[in-house]
Amino acid sequence: MEEIEVPTELLQEKMHERALESEENWILKVALTAAILAVFAAIAALLAGHYANEAMIEQLKASDQWAYYQAKGIKSVVLQSKMDMVKEMGKEVKPADLEKAAQYKEEQKEIDKSAREKESVSSEDLLLHNKLARAVTVFQIAIAICAISALTKRKWLWYGSMILCVTGIFLMLLVFF
Repeated sequence: MEEIEVPTELLQEKMHERALESEENWILKVALTAAILAVFAAIAALLAGHYANEAMIEQLKASDQWAYYQAKGIKSVVLQSKMDMVKEMGKEVKPADLEKAAQYKEEQKEIDKSAREKESVSSEDLLLHNKLARAVTVFQIAIAICAISALTKRKWLWYGSMILCVTGIFLMLLVFF
C-alpha cells in the first residue's frame, strides 16, 4: 500500500506570504494553524503508512502459514496412500506411520490456528490504517479551508478549520483507545 502524501507546502507558502502582507493580525494565526495542521497530517500519514505495512506483513505471514498447512496436508495424503497400499497388500501398517499421520493432523491444527491469528492481526492493522487515513483527509481539508480563509479574509472559515482540526485529532486518538 502506498503512503499517504500531504501536498500542502504550496498552500502554506501562499498563506505565509498573505499573512505577512496583511495588516490583519488574525491572518498570521491562520497561517500558524495551517502549519500545526500540517504537522498533525504528517504524523497521521506516517502512522497510517506504518499500519498499512504491518497489515501487509501479517497477511504475508498468514499466507506462508497456509502454504505450510497445505504442505503438511500433502504429506499426510501421501502417507495415507502408502498406508492404504500396505493394507491392500495384506501387510500391517507400521506404528511409526500411524504416529506420523496423527502428528501431521495435529501440526495442521496448530498451523491453522497460527494462520488465522495472523489474518486477524492483519485485519486489525488495516482497520487502524483506515481510521488514520480518515484523519489525514480531515487534516488536509482543514488546511485547505485555512488557505481559503486567509485568501478570502473570512474568519468563520478559519473557525471551521479549527473544528476540523479537533475532529482529526479525535480520529487519531480513536486509534489508540
